[in-house]
Amino acid sequence: MHVHREDTVVVLAGKDRGKKGRVLKIINKTDRVLVEKINMVKRHTRPSQELPQGGIVEKEASIHASNLQVICAKCGKPTRIAHKTLATGKKTRVCKKCGEILDKEK
Repeated sequence: MHVHREDTVVVLAGKDRGKKGRVLKIINKTDRVLVEKINMVKRHTRPSQELPQGGIVEKEASIHASNLQVICAKCGKPTRIAHKTLATGKKTRVCKKCGEILDKEK
């Protein structure tokens, strides 16, 4: 998938088009992504141990990965992703606009 956890992304389509956020979770099976403060939905919950009074809770719903574009950390623009192999043999993601490597070293 072109989007990884902790990436900053911009929404290309839907009710939140143009908004930016940080990726919280990737759901590989369905190609969907949870983005911080994007696609907020209201969920009616019963009282439980975590939420003793119950009520209406707002939380993020998933959005399809094809509706997101990664923002390059160097140039700050939404960009498509290129995949390149380094001299060490490791595969990385690269910004198509400025050529910067997007994968952070751990």
